[in-house]
Amino acid sequence: MYDEILLPTDGSDGTETALAHAEAIGMAFDATIHVLFVADTNRDSVTRLAGDTTTDVLTERGTGIVEETSAALDPAVDRRTEVLQGDPRETIVDYAEEYGIDLVVMATHGRRGLDRFLLGSVTERVVRTSNVPVMTVRLEGE
Repeated sequence: MYDEILLPTDGSDGTETALAHAEAIGMAFDATIHVLFVADTNRDSVTRLAGDTTTDVLTERGTGIVEETSAALDPAVDRRTEVLQGDPRETIVDYAEEYGIDLVVMATHGRRGLDRFLLGSVTERVVRTSNVPVMTVRLEGE
Protein backbone atom coordinates (compact mmCIF):
# COMPACT_ATOMS: atom_id res chain seq x y z
CA MET A 1 0.00 0.00 0.00
CA TYR A 2 2.73 2.46 0.97
CA ASP A 3 5.99 1.79 -0.85
CA GLU A 4 7.17 5.39 -1.23
CA ILE A 5 6.56 8.03 1.46
CA LEU A 6 7.44 11.69 1.04
CA LEU A 7 8.51 13.71 4.08
CA PRO A 8 8.95 17.35 3.02
CA THR A 9 10.77 19.41 5.61
CA ASP A 10 11.86 22.98 6.16
CA GLY A 11 13.77 22.13 9.32
CA SER A 12 11.11 23.53 11.65
CA ASP A 13 10.00 21.96 14.91
CA GLY A 14 7.20 20.10 13.14
CA THR A 15 9.67 17.91 11.33
CA GLU A 16 10.22 15.67 14.36
CA THR A 17 6.50 15.03 14.80
CA ALA A 18 5.92 14.33 11.10
CA LEU A 19 9.08 12.21 10.97
CA ALA A 20 7.80 9.95 13.76
CA HIS A 21 4.60 9.26 11.82
CA ALA A 22 6.38 8.75 8.50
CA GLU A 23 8.89 6.44 10.15
CA ALA A 24 6.19 4.30 11.82
CA ILE A 25 4.30 3.91 8.55
CA GLY A 26 7.52 3.33 6.63
CA MET A 27 8.60 0.56 8.98
CA ALA A 28 5.16 -1.07 8.98
CA PHE A 29 5.07 -1.19 5.18
CA ASP A 30 8.80 -1.55 4.49
CA ALA A 31 8.63 1.70 2.53
CA THR A 32 11.28 4.11 1.34
CA ILE A 33 11.06 7.55 2.91
CA HIS A 34 11.97 10.47 0.67
CA VAL A 35 13.23 13.40 2.75
CA LEU A 36 12.76 16.56 0.68
CA PHE A 37 13.78 20.18 1.23
CA VAL A 38 12.65 22.80 -1.26
CA ALA A 39 14.75 25.96 -1.34
CA ASP A 40 12.10 28.62 -1.89
CA THR A 41 13.64 30.47 -4.82
CA ASN A 42 10.24 31.55 -6.06
CA ARG A 43 10.22 34.73 -3.97
CA ASP A 44 11.33 37.62 -6.17
CA SER A 45 12.65 39.54 -3.19
CA VAL A 46 15.04 36.73 -2.32
CA THR A 47 16.52 35.89 -5.70
CA ARG A 48 16.56 39.36 -7.24
CA LEU A 49 18.42 41.00 -4.39
CA ALA A 50 21.13 38.44 -3.86
CA GLY A 51 20.96 36.14 -6.87
CA ASP A 52 23.02 32.96 -6.96
CA THR A 53 24.59 33.56 -3.55
CA THR A 54 21.21 33.31 -1.83
CA THR A 55 20.28 30.25 -3.86
CA ASP A 56 23.55 28.58 -2.84
CA VAL A 57 22.96 29.42 0.82
CA LEU A 58 19.40 28.06 0.70
CA THR A 59 20.59 24.88 -1.00
CA GLU A 60 23.39 24.41 1.55
CA ARG A 61 20.94 24.93 4.38
CA GLY A 62 18.59 22.39 2.79
CA THR A 63 21.36 19.83 2.43
CA GLY A 64 22.10 20.10 6.14
CA ILE A 65 18.41 19.78 7.01
CA VAL A 66 17.79 16.66 4.90
CA GLU A 67 20.97 15.03 6.20
CA GLU A 68 19.97 15.73 9.81
CA THR A 69 16.41 14.52 9.22
CA SER A 70 17.62 11.41 7.41
CA ALA A 71 20.04 10.62 10.24
CA ALA A 72 17.15 10.79 12.73
CA LEU A 73 15.35 7.94 10.94
CA ASP A 74 15.69 4.40 12.23
CA PRO A 75 18.65 2.74 10.45
CA ALA A 76 16.31 -0.01 9.21
CA VAL A 77 14.31 2.47 7.12
CA ASP A 78 15.27 2.90 3.47
CA ARG A 79 15.63 6.57 2.64
CA ARG A 80 16.39 8.99 -0.14
CA THR A 81 17.25 12.66 0.28
CA GLU A 82 16.68 15.48 -2.16
CA VAL A 83 17.15 19.25 -2.19
CA LEU A 84 15.29 21.10 -4.94
CA GLN A 85 14.64 24.73 -5.82
CA GLY A 86 11.34 26.43 -6.57
CA ASP A 87 7.98 27.12 -4.98
CA PRO A 88 7.62 24.53 -2.19
CA ARG A 89 3.86 24.23 -2.72
CA GLU A 90 4.28 23.21 -6.35
CA THR A 91 7.59 21.37 -6.08
CA ILE A 92 6.31 18.98 -3.39
CA VAL A 93 3.28 18.04 -5.50
CA ASP A 94 5.43 17.63 -8.64
CA TYR A 95 7.96 15.48 -6.78
CA ALA A 96 5.20 13.23 -5.44
CA GLU A 97 3.85 12.63 -8.93
CA GLU A 98 7.26 12.20 -10.58
CA TYR A 99 8.56 9.66 -8.06
CA GLY A 100 5.39 7.61 -7.58
CA ILE A 101 4.90 8.67 -3.96
CA ASP A 102 2.08 6.81 -2.20
CA LEU A 103 1.76 9.10 0.84
CA VAL A 104 2.95 12.59 1.78
CA VAL A 105 3.44 13.26 5.50
CA MET A 106 3.59 16.93 6.52
CA ALA A 107 3.45 18.95 9.70
CA THR A 108 0.90 21.72 10.07
CA HIS A 109 0.81 24.64 12.46
CA GLY A 110 -2.99 24.68 12.56
CA ARG A 111 -3.20 28.39 11.80
CA ARG A 112 -6.66 29.84 11.37
CA GLY A 113 -8.24 33.00 10.11
CA LEU A 114 -6.09 35.98 9.25
CA ASP A 115 -2.80 34.26 10.18
CA ARG A 116 -3.48 31.51 7.66
CA PHE A 117 -4.58 33.99 5.01
CA LEU A 118 -1.58 36.26 5.44
CA LEU A 119 1.09 33.64 5.96
CA GLY A 120 -0.29 31.03 3.59
CA SER A 121 0.22 27.38 4.14
CA VAL A 122 2.41 25.07 2.14
CA THR A 123 0.67 22.08 3.74
CA GLU A 124 -2.80 23.39 2.92
CA ARG A 125 -1.86 23.98 -0.71
CA VAL A 126 -0.33 20.50 -1.03
CA VAL A 127 -3.48 18.95 0.47
CA ARG A 128 -5.67 20.83 -2.01
CA THR A 129 -3.62 20.17 -5.15
CA SER A 130 -2.00 16.76 -4.67
CA ASN A 131 -3.35 13.63 -6.32
CA VAL A 132 -1.46 11.67 -3.65
CA PRO A 133 -2.93 11.18 -0.15
CA VAL A 134 -1.50 13.69 2.34
CA MET A 135 -1.31 12.99 6.08
CA THR A 136 -1.11 16.18 8.10
CA VAL A 137 0.39 16.05 11.56
CA ARG A 138 -0.54 18.91 13.87
CA LEU A 139 2.25 20.19 16.04
CA GLU A 140 1.89 19.48 19.74
CA GLY A 141 0.37 22.32 21.72
CA GLU A 142 -1.17 24.03 18.69
